[in-house]
Amino acid sequence: MSRSLFLKVLAIGVLALLLLIPLSMVSGMVSDRQMFREQAIKSISDGTAGSQLLAGPVWVLPYRQQVQVTASDNSGATHTAWRDFQVRVLPDKLAVGGRLRTEMLRRGIYETQRYTADLTVKGHFVLPANAGLAADATRQWGQPYLSVGVQDVRGIKASPTTEWGKEKVGFAPGAKLKALGSGIHAMLPNYDGNAVTVPFSFKLTLDGMDDLSLLPLGRDTEVSLQSDWQTPSFFGRFLPENRDYGPQGFTARWRASWFSSNLSEHFENCVQSNECDPFRGASMGVRLVEPVDVYLQSERAVKYGFLFVFLTFCTFFLTEVLKRVSIHPVQYGLVGMSLAVFFLLLLSFAEQWSFTPAYLLAATACVAQNGFYAAHALGSRLRGLAFAALLAGLYAMLFVLLRSADHALLLGSILLFGLLTAAMVLTRKLDWYGLNNVEEK
Repeated sequence: MSRSLFLKVLAIGVLALLLLIPLSMVSGMVSDRQMFREQAIKSISDGTAGSQLLAGPVWVLPYRQQVQVTASDNSGATHTAWRDFQVRVLPDKLAVGGRLRTEMLRRGIYETQRYTADLTVKGHFVLPANAGLAADATRQWGQPYLSVGVQDVRGIKASPTTEWGKEKVGFAPGAKLKALGSGIHAMLPNYDGNAVTVPFSFKLTLDGMDDLSLLPLGRDTEVSLQSDWQTPSFFGRFLPENRDYGPQGFTARWRASWFSSNLSEHFENCVQSNECDPFRGASMGVRLVEPVDVYLQSERAVKYGFLFVFLTFCTFFLTEVLKRVSIHPVQYGLVGMSLAVFFLLLLSFAEQWSFTPAYLLAATACVAQNGFYAAHALGSRLRGLAFAALLAGLYAMLFVLLRSADHALLLGSILLFGLLTAAMVLTRKLDWYGLNNVEEK
C-alpha cells in the first residue's frame, strides 16, 4: 500500500501529541492521590501531636519596683509608684540529649510516621547579684518560675519534674511567657537577690510527627539525638557538626552559641517588641523523611512519559523504514496507550507496596504486553523479542534516572545523545528521497 512518508511522520507526530492527554490525566491522578494521602495524614495528626519545637528553659524573675511617675496634668509634679517588671535569664550552659523511637500510623492504605522523643535537658544558670539590676532601687521580688516552650503540648504524655539546685519541682501547664508560645512552667524557690549559679535538669517524653526542632537558648548549647529512623533530613539555622547514618538509624550532634546565633538579642526583641521571626527562625532540628515517597517518584516518572512515547515511536518508525514493514498508525496508538497505562499501573501498585517492586511488576507487565504485540505487528517473533528488550532497557534507564535525582540531567542527556547516535548510525546509508513507498508486510 502506497503511503506518503511525510503524511506518515505527521500522523505519528499527531498521535504522540494526543498521548499527552492520557499522560496528563495520569499526572492529575497522582496529584489527587497525593492530596488524599495528605488529608489522611491530617486526620491522623488531628488526633495526635504534630511537629514539635522545644524552646527553653528560661528563668523568669518577676519583681515590683518603685519608679518616679510624672503627673498627667502638665503640672510637672512627680510621685512614686510601683511598677511590675521581670528579668528573663537564659541558661549559661544548655545540653539536650535524647532518643527518638518511631512507629507507623495507618489510615486506610496511607501511613505516616510518629516519634516518641525521650529527652534529657540539663545545664546551669548564672545570675549576678540583684539579677544585674541597680542595687540602689527599691524593689520586691515576686515568685520566680522556669518556663519551657513546647509547640504541641498534646505530645507531653507524663508529668515532668525538674531538679533545681538541690530541690525537685513539678511542672504545671502553660509556659507563662508569650515568646515561647505554649508549654509548661515550674514555680521556683524565692530569689534573695544574691549572686548564684543554679544547676538544673529535667526529663521530657514528647510525642510528635514529622520533625523535631530546638532553639539553642543557652550561651553554649549542645544537642545530641539518636534514632532508629534511617532517612533523616537535618534543617534549620545550624546543621549537625557530626552525623552518622546506618541500618540501625542515625546519630547527630549540634553545637551553637550566642556568638553564632545572636539568640539572646532576638529573644529580648521577641519579648519586648513582638518581633519573633528571627528568634524562632534560629532553630535546628531533624525531619523524619520517608525512605521512598511513592507519589513524588510516580510524578517524576510521568514527566518522562512523552520521552518514552517518542523513543518507542522512533524505534517503530526506524524498523518500518529499515525492514520495509508496514505499521498502521492505529498500532502506533495502541503501543503508546500501553506505555501510558504503565504509569497508572505504577501508581496503583506503589500505593500497595514499596516503589521498587511496584516498578518492577508494572514494567514487566508492559514489556510482555508490548513484546507480544510487536511480534505480530512487525511480522517476526525475533523482532518482537528485540523490541521487548529495547523497551526493557528504556524502563531500566528510567528507573536509574528516578533513583539518581542529583544526576538525572546528566544521565538523561547521555541517554538521548546515545540514542540519537544509534539512529544516525543505522540510517547513515539510507536514501530518504527513495522512500516513496513502504511495502506491505
